[in-house]
Amino acid sequence: MPNQIRDIATVDHDSFPYVFEKNVTIPLKSSSGVVRANVYRPKDSSSSPVPVLVTYGPYGKDIYYGDFHAQSFSEVNPEQKSAHSAWETPDPGYWTSVGYAVLRVDERGLGQSPGLLDTMSKSTSEAFFDAVEWAASQSWSSGKVGLLGISYYAGSQWRVAALQPKGLSAIIPWEGMSDYYRDRCRHGGILSDAFIRFWWNRQVVTNQYGRPDRAQRKWGENTIEGDLDDEELAANRNDQNVDNARNFFRDDDYYASKEYNLDDVKVPLLSVANWGGILLHLRGNVLGYTYAGSRLKYLRFITGRHDLPFYYPEEVALQKSFLDAFLKGDDRDGWSTGTAPKVSVVLRKGNVGFNDAAAERTYSRRDEAEWPIARTQYVPYHLTPDKQLTTEKPSLSHTSKLSYHALGTLEKPELVQFSTAPFKEPTEITGHIVARLSVSMNPYIGSDSSALTKDIDLFLTLRHFTADGDEVFYTGTAGDPVPLCKGWLRVSLRKVNPAHRRHKPYLPHRDYFKCDVLPVLPGEVYPVDVEIWPTNVVVDEGSRLVLEVASGDTQGSGIFTHGGENDRTKQRLAGMNHINFGPVYDNYVTLPVIPPK
Repeated sequence: MPNQIRDIATVDHDSFPYVFEKNVTIPLKSSSGVVRANVYRPKDSSSSPVPVLVTYGPYGKDIYYGDFHAQSFSEVNPEQKSAHSAWETPDPGYWTSVGYAVLRVDERGLGQSPGLLDTMSKSTSEAFFDAVEWAASQSWSSGKVGLLGISYYAGSQWRVAALQPKGLSAIIPWEGMSDYYRDRCRHGGILSDAFIRFWWNRQVVTNQYGRPDRAQRKWGENTIEGDLDDEELAANRNDQNVDNARNFFRDDDYYASKEYNLDDVKVPLLSVANWGGILLHLRGNVLGYTYAGSRLKYLRFITGRHDLPFYYPEEVALQKSFLDAFLKGDDRDGWSTGTAPKVSVVLRKGNVGFNDAAAERTYSRRDEAEWPIARTQYVPYHLTPDKQLTTEKPSLSHTSKLSYHALGTLEKPELVQFSTAPFKEPTEITGHIVARLSVSMNPYIGSDSSALTKDIDLFLTLRHFTADGDEVFYTGTAGDPVPLCKGWLRVSLRKVNPAHRRHKPYLPHRDYFKCDVLPVLPGEVYPVDVEIWPTNVVVDEGSRLVLEVASGDTQGSGIFTHGGENDRTKQRLAGMNHINFGPVYDNYVTLPVIPPK
């Protein structure tokens, strides 16, 4: 930055129901530089210190929610709106009224915080650590800090909690991935590029520190120290589009730098997972809860869009109950004693439609003592050559195969579907799913022999159909119609590490290291276990489930598609894919069936 860093913090005691401190400078202890924040706190907090809710992220402490996403903001619970509402963060108007301060920090390299823009990196997590400790040490702070926010503001919580900053007393990662490689960037080893591109280009780089004309675009405010030119801006950021396309394996330096140990998360936590988040956050919330080292940890499932349930009255009441227990010592529901229900499952039953909050409130809820649910019965449904799913293993005396073209797309899907018979009684399926497939490939006849096909990409989807034949769609992240769940695998990365402590029969563990790459040769049949993300459904009598095996994205992928031009190339994948059947080939999907209590 060519200009000297300035300190122009302001304090407004009178214009709002709370004290508003703008552009407060937080010095970094973990590295050189500063980050800037806005503080919203009760007017009596100078004499009666209060706990602090901290958010740290890229979307701009000064970007008004109504400007960031006007349609979404128009649907937010009015009780959670104020002059300083911001996307995916707790509303200062409400939280200061119930005795909390809110510290909203611009991430390094974004908004008013100078430095290298390097989202989800080690250095930015360390700056978050410094912000938490700063919040705990202020005169208006009680010394207790909580983390509360959606998506990016949730995913970053796992990482900073693993660093164990002083003062951090509770976290609520609300729909926030915990595994950068597996949950967000490379599903089953396949690059998920479309969302990263949308997210980066619309929501991140538009708010880079030093970017001109932000105020004129109603995208926050212009940088205090002035603008940077295009060359300086480019030099001051690590572009996620580029980094994710260039790196393929979890032990590449880029991905390895994002790693941390969930065992190191010791703080009380409430992980909130959305059944509809089948391509971004759901897996991370479930496994973040499962593997976190916290003695007091809770898992709650919800439905609906990713932006609105956080602000529903009942969910805000839950957030406040949890935070009050650990930040104020006011435990009304047994969170601090461990007597609160460990897991709260919302049960998706019936065809209520999608993107309809009122209809989804008709879903019932049930408490459980653990995850996965202890009484789960893992039932294999076998695939047959005539495209059925049956609980009886087929007796096959000869080999055969079902074939489909590689490199299917949303516009031209290439797939095979297998259906159960109509269920004879209502059946609940809740938990983790794994599919065993015997797959092979061949190049196209007459194709260029210099471009030998080397791999198979598997895209699996589980769908739900009513007795009338209508597909049941659920609410996806952006309000779009989605199926039950999806799973992926690049067959050259099929190697499983059964010695890893996290490996389970229902959840195969893959390291995705460079040394794990295995050959995929034409005609050779490979048995593979494909992780399908967890799900919940109560299948009514007469309804069916359908397992879809495809060579590319299919319906329900929305903006989370996998089309990387250097990742899914014709040279690597073009040809015919096959599912093989016969006496020595197993094909089945194991479903977690929950018997009634």
